[in-house]
Amino acid sequence: MTSHDNKKMQPPVAFRSGSHHKIGAPVIKPKNLKATLLRLWDYLKYQKIKLILVIIMVIISSLLMLAGPYLIGVAIDYYIIPRDFPGLLKIVLLLIAAYVLSALANWLQMYLMVDVSQKTVFKIRKDVFDKLQSLPLKFFDSNTRGELMSRLTNDIDNISNTLNSSSTQIISSIISITGTVIMMLYLSPILTFINMLIIPVMLFITGKIAKRSRKYFLNQQAALGKLNGMIEESISGQRVIKVFTREEKQIEEFNKSNEELKNIGIKALILSGFIPPLMNLLNNINFAFIAGVGGWLAVREIITIGVIASFINYSKQFTRPINELANQINMFQTAIAGAERVFEIMDESPEKEDEKDAIRLSNISGKVDFENVTFSYDKKTPVLKNINLHINPGETIALVGPTGAGKTTIINLLTRFYDIDEGLIKIDGTDIRKINRKSLRSSLGIVLQDAYLFSESVRENIRYGRLDASDEEVEEAAKLANAHKFIKRLPQGYDTVLSEEASNLSQGQRQLITIARAILANPSILILDEATSSVDTRTELHIQEAMLNLMKGRTSFVIAHRLSTIRDADQIVVINDGKIIEKGKHDELLKQRGFYYNLYMTQFKNQTI
Repeated sequence: MTSHDNKKMQPPVAFRSGSHHKIGAPVIKPKNLKATLLRLWDYLKYQKIKLILVIIMVIISSLLMLAGPYLIGVAIDYYIIPRDFPGLLKIVLLLIAAYVLSALANWLQMYLMVDVSQKTVFKIRKDVFDKLQSLPLKFFDSNTRGELMSRLTNDIDNISNTLNSSSTQIISSIISITGTVIMMLYLSPILTFINMLIIPVMLFITGKIAKRSRKYFLNQQAALGKLNGMIEESISGQRVIKVFTREEKQIEEFNKSNEELKNIGIKALILSGFIPPLMNLLNNINFAFIAGVGGWLAVREIITIGVIASFINYSKQFTRPINELANQINMFQTAIAGAERVFEIMDESPEKEDEKDAIRLSNISGKVDFENVTFSYDKKTPVLKNINLHINPGETIALVGPTGAGKTTIINLLTRFYDIDEGLIKIDGTDIRKINRKSLRSSLGIVLQDAYLFSESVRENIRYGRLDASDEEVEEAAKLANAHKFIKRLPQGYDTVLSEEASNLSQGQRQLITIARAILANPSILILDEATSSVDTRTELHIQEAMLNLMKGRTSFVIAHRLSTIRDADQIVVINDGKIIEKGKHDELLKQRGFYYNLYMTQFKNQTI
């Protein structure tokens, strides 16, 4: 027992004349906490002064809150019991000042931390997006769009929220717990010992309940993922559902999954929700013990009524930051795990840099050569084997063959989305690996099977082919692509803003806009990858006419399943199992009665050759 136990609480010198994280919810832990924190610090260190001010404000706010219960005890012992109302008024004003200053310091640290966190995630978001633009196509081929979106949105938002609140609350909780224990020991070691007895009981009970509820939360997450997937499929597949009149079946399956999620959610939330009232009960029992023992000590004049009042207030302050600290640490770990996932993107190897003496293409004639080209995506199973092609300037070469034969892979290699394993690819006699990648791709025009358009105006979608093109040049390109007439019929003509994925246009219209984009780009070598595979015959004729305008005077690679579109090609190359098995003009290949002949007859078996 301290020497002051048999005295009243000492008044201030001036007056000596006065998250939310559910218990049991699974926590995603980082693989390497230290390394990730150091990388985050690389972003935070540029705002060290603000961070120091934040910590100072947190300390001031916490200490002022700790002063409150002490001042209440002083008021009782020195001013309420002696009925010193002028002194009581002063201590009340001091108490109000402490709380006001604490709130002000708390607001200031939040204001500063918001600035720090937003600037930090702004830089992280920018760096990640910049990194994505430098990554090779194989990265996007091996990572789903949803996964990447989750890292750029959810994970970065978690970092922002943690910097905003969790980091400062962790510091505040540690200061509050430490300061409260010191003040309780100062007021009465006996009552402090009694108060501490409840802590192991609380930890034991919460640990047991959290362990049991964790499996329910994991099951809840799995059930929620299943339900979300079903909803997404139902929305995306509405046309199929209605065609086959499967609305009732979808509702039945949804109700089943929804019921499963409801039952699991009830169990998880009831079990974890049992903790707060139980903790309140234990706290109230603890307060009763403190009041009883404190009253006994007060009767024996070992401590004062003011000490009891202050101690009970400190006891209430003690359990709150403990619970907060546990919750904030869990949220902090989840956010750091998210930061780790974001940094994994930053650690990906970018596209291989161009050689120092890389050539910039100019005045390309369009001669293309593949010499003994072999390639595999996984470095194990060859997709292309000893491919040899020689295309003269201005020629049209058609690539045909079954799905998975390697046709699109040839295009991926020509554009250097992937680099070959063996052999050479040359443009105008120059190895493409010695050509500046940006220069190479600027010389190529690609029209893909999936006509991708941005949520911009029609004009800007066409102008994407050449950003410095005038409005007149954009419209001229649209005319050559047979797109001008239908564009003029749109609500705002060329200024019509396309909806997401251009769903307010037909597939054929979207394809014609991408052809106009390629015409505007004016490439030396043209690549048409299944450009007419998803349209009707009438639209196909419009697209073919547009493609002929686009192909004039250019070396062109055409991938097509519809063999009618490639009859006039200068070379038809038949690929199967990664090898060239036939090569020649349409009539020559038909006379051979080989693989191409069988493909053609399958499509036109009722027509005369």
